[in-house]
Amino acid sequence: MVPGGFFGRALLVDVDGGAATGVPYELSERVLRSYLGGVGLGTWLLHRLAPAGVDPLAPGAPLAFVFSSLVGTPLTTSAKFAVVAKSPLTGLLTDALASSRFAISGKLTGHDAIVIRGRAAELSVLLIEGADVRLEPAPELAGMTAAQAETAARERFGRNWQTAAIGPAGERQVRYATISHDGRHAGRGGLGAVLGAKNIKAVLVRAATKVSVADQAGVLAAARDLRRRSFGPATAKYRELGTLANLLAFNAVSTLPTRNFTAATFEGAPRLAAEELHELRGVARNSCASCSIGCEHIYSRKGGGKQRMEYENVFALGPLCGVSDPDEVFAASARCDELGIDTISAGGTIAWAMECAERGLLDEPWLRFGDGAALLRALDAIGERSPGLGELLAQGSRRAAGVVGRSSIDFAPQVKGLELPGYEPRSLQAMALGLAVNARGADHNRSGAYEADLSGELDRLAGGAAHVAAAVDTEDRAAVMDSMILCKFLRGVFDDPFTEWAGLLALVTGWPLDAAELRETARRIVRAKRAFNLREGATAADDTLPARMLETPLELGSGRRAALDAGRLRSMVAGYYAVRGLDEEGRVAATDLADLLLDG
Repeated sequence: MVPGGFFGRALLVDVDGGAATGVPYELSERVLRSYLGGVGLGTWLLHRLAPAGVDPLAPGAPLAFVFSSLVGTPLTTSAKFAVVAKSPLTGLLTDALASSRFAISGKLTGHDAIVIRGRAAELSVLLIEGADVRLEPAPELAGMTAAQAETAARERFGRNWQTAAIGPAGERQVRYATISHDGRHAGRGGLGAVLGAKNIKAVLVRAATKVSVADQAGVLAAARDLRRRSFGPATAKYRELGTLANLLAFNAVSTLPTRNFTAATFEGAPRLAAEELHELRGVARNSCASCSIGCEHIYSRKGGGKQRMEYENVFALGPLCGVSDPDEVFAASARCDELGIDTISAGGTIAWAMECAERGLLDEPWLRFGDGAALLRALDAIGERSPGLGELLAQGSRRAAGVVGRSSIDFAPQVKGLELPGYEPRSLQAMALGLAVNARGADHNRSGAYEADLSGELDRLAGGAAHVAAAVDTEDRAAVMDSMILCKFLRGVFDDPFTEWAGLLALVTGWPLDAAELRETARRIVRAKRAFNLREGATAADDTLPARMLETPLELGSGRRAALDAGRLRSMVAGYYAVRGLDEEGRVAATDLADLLLDG
C-alpha cells in the first residue's frame, strides 16, 4: 500500500527529437520513507538515473522536479518543490527550492517526481497532465523572460496550467541560470541552463488527480496550530521587514561581505537597509502559495515599477560590488530576474571581475567597484553571453579565474564553484565550516550555522569543536526541512523540531515516525549527497574556502581580529568528518553506502 501523501511513482520523460514520452518509475515505500521527498528523494533519483561522469548539459543528464508528502496539504509553507540535477556551475549535485502553485499542480499530476532527459529538436514547452505527456514547439518564446513565457504559455494553453520557465540566460546556458514560476526562483547552481540545454523553455503541469493523507482530521488540526504559531515572534522579522532586515544587523557585527570580501562592513549599508527602504519605498507585502508568513516585501522603483527585494540579492548586487545607490541595486536585481540568473552568483562573479579589472588582470577599465552602470552593463553582457567579458563571466567565478589565471582564483568568492552568500566566513566560523563542507558548495540554505555564530553561545571568531557540532546540527535540520518540504522561515516556531516534524509526517503518511528515525534520515540524505559528489570526482581538497579567507585577517570595529587560517579550518573539517562517520579523506563508509538503498 502506498503511504499517505505519496503516489509511489515518478514520471520519466524523454524529450529527444520532436515528441515526448513518459514512463512510470516505481518508488518503493522503503525509499520514500528513507528519503521523504524533495531534496532527499531527488538525490536518490540522481544516483539512480544520472550516468556517472555525465556532462550536466548533455541530453542524458537528468533534471528532476521533486515533490513531497506535504505538498497539497493545508500545512503552511508546504507548497514547495525541489529541482535537482548535476550542476553545470560546480559539476556536482545541486538542488534548489521554489514556492508556488506549480508545486501543487505538479504533485497532482499523480507523481512524486518528474524527471526530464534528452533534448528537444527545437525550442519547446513540455506539458504534463496525469500520464499524458506532450511536447509542443514554441519558437515564439525565444528570448522572453520567464514571466513573459509564463504569460504566453497560459494564453496559448489555458490558465489552469502552472508553468515553470527559463529566461534568456537559460536558453544561452549561462551556468547560473534559474528556473522560475510566479516570480519565485529555483535559483542556485544553474538549473535553468540544464533545462535550456534540453531545449525546453517551459514545463507546464495541470492537476489530474487527488492524493490522500493518513489522518485528515489530524492534519487539519496540525495545520490550524502551525498557522497560529506562524504569526508569532519567531517569524516577526520576516513579516515586518523581510530578509533585508539582516543587512544593518550584519553590518553592525562585521559580517557583511563588501567589495569582493575585502571588508566586512559597508559604509553605504544604511541607504540599502530595510528600515530605510520600508519607510521610503515600501508598497506591499506578499506571500508565497499556501504561506501565512508573508515575508515578501515589494518596493517602488525610480521611474515606476515595483521590485521584490531580499537580503541576498541586495548584498550581492550592493555591498559585494560596492554599489550603495538603491535605484541601481533595484535595477540590477530586476535585470537578473529578466535574464533569469542567480543574483548571488551574478554578483559574486562580477565583484571578482571588478577586482580583476582594478588589479589590471582584465582589460575592462570601466568595470569598477561602486559603479552601478558598470554593474548593469556586466549583467547584460552575461545574459547575452557577448564575446569576451560576457562569455567569460557566464562561466562563474571559478571557471573565469581558470581562464584569467595569475592567482585570481585566490580571491574568487566560491566554494566548489558556487559563489559565496552574504556571510563573512572569517567572522562566522561555524558558518565557515558549513560553507566549506556543504555538498552544494557555498550555501546558506543547506547550512544555517550562522545562527549558532550569532546566538551568543559561541565565540564566532574561534572555530572549534562546538562549531563543528553546530554545523552538523543545522545541516541535518536543513536536510529534513528541504525534503519534507517546509520553508526555513518556519524553523523557529518548532520547540522540538525533529519530534514535531516526525509528528507532522506521521499524520500525513501513516508511518510511526519518531525523532530518532528522522535524525537518521537527515544523516542518510547528507551522506547520499556526499556519495554522489565523490562519484563525480569530488575530494577532501574541495572542502575548503578561498585563499583570501584563510590568509587575510579582518580588523573589526570592535578591535578584535577575525582570522581563519588553513590549519584551523582543516581541524574543523576533520572534526566534521569524524562526526559524520567519514574517513580522513571524507569518504562514506561501505556500511553507510549500503544504507543509501542505491540498489533500489
